[in-house]
Amino acid sequence: MYKVFVKELPLILTNKLSETSNSKYFLLNDDAVQDAIENLSRKKLREAYIYYPNHEEILNKFCKTIPKEVAAGGVVTNKEGKVLFIYRNDKWDLPKGKLDKGESIEECAVREVEEETGVKKLKIENFLKTTYHIFKRNGKYKLKEVHWFAMKTSYDGKLSGQLSEGIEKVKWKGPKKIKKALENSYINIKSLFGE
Repeated sequence: MYKVFVKELPLILTNKLSETSNSKYFLLNDDAVQDAIENLSRKKLREAYIYYPNHEEILNKFCKTIPKEVAAGGVVTNKEGKVLFIYRNDKWDLPKGKLDKGESIEECAVREVEEETGVKKLKIENFLKTTYHIFKRNGKYKLKEVHWFAMKTSYDGKLSGQLSEGIEKVKWKGPKKIKKALENSYINIKSLFGE
């Protein structure tokens, strides 16, 4: 099962029809997938399921309909135990970005955090999880697959948001401020903090 978010609403890719019993489900074909995404985008449905019998192939088949963009990012903690947040599009988010040709997922995560926040001396601790969401670019839907890593840094220099990426603020946040920031964040970001 894969949980893909469309405007914060779940589109669940599943190989089990039993999971879809009380909800609308769609078969895995171009028209049905577009229909499911449109219904969620317009908030006509609160959740939708895409059914395909083979779990191993479901994501690849889905990506033939909705092209995938791979990205990576970090949940960065400093020496004080505070977590690095960015503010863009009127929401608190975490630094992440698109994979460049020839780079590893880990290299991408570190590069994107550095570019978007100015933070250096990053060390990947471990892989956290992969999140999925649908976005629209040039009138076409795309699937963003983001690989998240826990990172540590001893950096205590100036934070600088990447303006070309629309980042207005970069902040270190302790537990209370994290909780507040997550009230105005994305569901995939909340999931990284166990919400």
